[in-house]
Amino acid sequence: MSDQQPEPFDATGDATGDETGDATGDEFDAIVDAETDRDPDLAVIEAGSRTLRTQAGPPRGDQVPRRPADPEVDKALREVEQELAGRWGETKLEPSVSRITALMDVLGEPQRAYPSIHITGTNGKTSTARMIEALLGAFELRTGRYTSPHVQSVTERISLDGAPIDAERFIATYRDVKPYVDMVDTAQEYRLSFFEVLTGMAYAAFADAPVDVAVVEVGMGGSWDATNVIDGSVAVVTPIDLDHTDRLGTTAAEIAGEKAGIIKQGATVILAQQPVDAAQVMLKRAVEVDATVAREGMEFGVASREVAVGGQLLTLRGLGGEYEEVFLPLHGAHQAHNAAVALAAVEAFFGIGAEHARTLDAKTVRSAFASVVSPGRLEVVRRSPTVVLDAAHNPAGARAAAEGVTESFGFSRLVGVVGTSADKDVKAVLEAFEPIFTEIVVTQNSSHRAMDADELAAIAVEVFGDERVVVEPRLDDALEAAITLAEEEAEYSGAGVLVTGSVITVGEARLLLGRD
Repeated sequence: MSDQQPEPFDATGDATGDETGDATGDEFDAIVDAETDRDPDLAVIEAGSRTLRTQAGPPRGDQVPRRPADPEVDKALREVEQELAGRWGETKLEPSVSRITALMDVLGEPQRAYPSIHITGTNGKTSTARMIEALLGAFELRTGRYTSPHVQSVTERISLDGAPIDAERFIATYRDVKPYVDMVDTAQEYRLSFFEVLTGMAYAAFADAPVDVAVVEVGMGGSWDATNVIDGSVAVVTPIDLDHTDRLGTTAAEIAGEKAGIIKQGATVILAQQPVDAAQVMLKRAVEVDATVAREGMEFGVASREVAVGGQLLTLRGLGGEYEEVFLPLHGAHQAHNAAVALAAVEAFFGIGAEHARTLDAKTVRSAFASVVSPGRLEVVRRSPTVVLDAAHNPAGARAAAEGVTESFGFSRLVGVVGTSADKDVKAVLEAFEPIFTEIVVTQNSSHRAMDADELAAIAVEVFGDERVVVEPRLDDALEAAITLAEEEAEYSGAGVLVTGSVITVGEARLLLGRD
């Protein structure tokens, strides 16, 4: 349908057909001059983005990075990781942006060097960020993405042009900001935390690149999150549910109050489907700061979806019109909704629905979505039997994963491998998986936050019954036990294994299964 609409909006400003070689001054002028039917300011901005893109080269594949092959680089990276690990972890917080504000000040406000899209919510933030990044990259904007937590390597958290920054650049960025970090540590009551230092590194790396736009995921909450020193012109709110209740609140409305803090004066808010009380809080905040709101199910959404081999086929209704035949190589209805949110966010960034009453170029949108990867989100890492990884760690995430597995895979028998953190609503997570797991192998990951396997087993027995629960404290033994159970009888040739419960569990399983 969108192909037949007049004047599709090609955000690249590509009127020359020449996407090779260096963008000289003459070429820059030619690009701008060719855009006579476009907003001249927008044409200049986008032509400038093309010059950066030709220097940077095409987007690289977004893979989970391996350890550096060079022993010296690996040693240096381990030293940086060790220094970062010596700071407050991500679960120890002093709710304030005073330290990160001080760091930005001594660094020269790098977060002001580019526009930003800021993402909060309970579930779906990282996948949505990856989709936004893919769309912006397809329209030839140079992107920086900051997400958390990581699956396997801390370098995953900071991406440029669709791929994690390499170890050498990560190390160099840390060394560049460290003297300023030390200055702030000395002046503040508390030292900068692990997350605050990484946030400073990300913003500095983006300014140094330089990027055209940053896609930034909050760490926790919003108002006092370290990322919230940016002025996101687009604020994205993925579905809100109960998580981190000890810090954010015990109701959806209380949690929404914290997350609404990312909505800045005059911003555009892309609001995924929310509980009514959470939506009310978000809308009230938008009114207070004169922000424009686009709501899923009203101004944009998923018009249709069907399961396809390797993912799903979507028709998305954006702010400017419909986009048909969009293939998304991710599983589950929740990912379709994430795609709709991501598309609306990018449309809003380009002014569609406000300055422009047009769609983005449909072919470019299709190409972008077809390229999306999201490691550890219903990710198949082995066949015969099929082993799927999903980082669900709260009840809402577990319900979405259970629905996605049921819809997309049709296993005749599914064995779960579950290792959780001790501070989660573990019983509710297990209850979400109970209808789809034939057996469950409980285990624990290497994190100090991991729930003890025997303690987890006691809760699992309450939910599944003693006969369906197997205990294997070591993750490698748990994987082997689950695969053996899946292979045990010929009639279960359609059996599978789902590894879940924590991002850390999924990351360690990914390594053990040889996926990198």
